[in-house]
Order: sequence, then C-alpha cells, then structure tokens
Amino acid sequence: MSLLQNLKYNADGLIPAIIQDHQNGQVLMMAWMNEESLRRTMESGKCTYWSRSRQSFWLKGETSGHFQNVKRVSVDCDQDCLLIQVEQLGAACHENYRSCFFRDFQGEELVVTGEKLP
Repeated sequence: MSLLQNLKYNADGLIPAIIQDHQNGQVLMMAWMNEESLRRTMESGKCTYWSRSRQSFWLKGETSGHFQNVKRVSVDCDQDCLLIQVEQLGAACHENYRSCFFRDFQGEELVVTGEKLP
C-alpha cells in the first residue's frame, strides 16, 4: 500500500490541502485533492487539485499562468489534512489577489485588506 493510500480521505475520497507561500508563510488558498491529484502534484512538482464543482482535475495555473511550484508537502498528525508550501507565480486567487484570504472581518463589515495584483 502506498503512502498516499494511507492518508485519511473523507467519504468523497478527498483531503483538504492548505497552500502556503514557502518564503513568508502566507496562507494562499485551500483546495481539495484526491489520491490521484496528489500523485500528479508530487510527480510534476506543480499543484493539481480536484474540482468538486466540475468533477475534474485542475492544474493550478493551466489557464492563468499562475502556477504553484511545490517546495514541500507535509501531512498533519491525523493524516487528514495537507500543508503544501509553494513558490506562487502571480495570484493564487481567481479574483487576482495574492491570497484567497483577502477579506477581513472588521466589526460588522468585510473589508478588503489583501494585495490585488495588476
């Protein structure tokens, strides 16, 4: 049995992956992976995810050019969540922000605090 098979996937065969900038530790995004997308990621060195809405693989950067070059893949103590440290080329967010976490709660409002790329 491979190491990837030993991970604890949910009932849909998915595991959450937190994506982090390898240089400064900024959390860039969260996405879902299955065993095959994780295998592809580790073999290619570029992040590939499983799209729940499209029910298909999604190579980050394939259409935008904003690839994620893998620097390190870690698994948590329960083996049910991944932390992937990457070199992010361009924006991580589909709205062209550096990170998908670009809004902060401030009182009763959500305020844009993140960096939007040109």
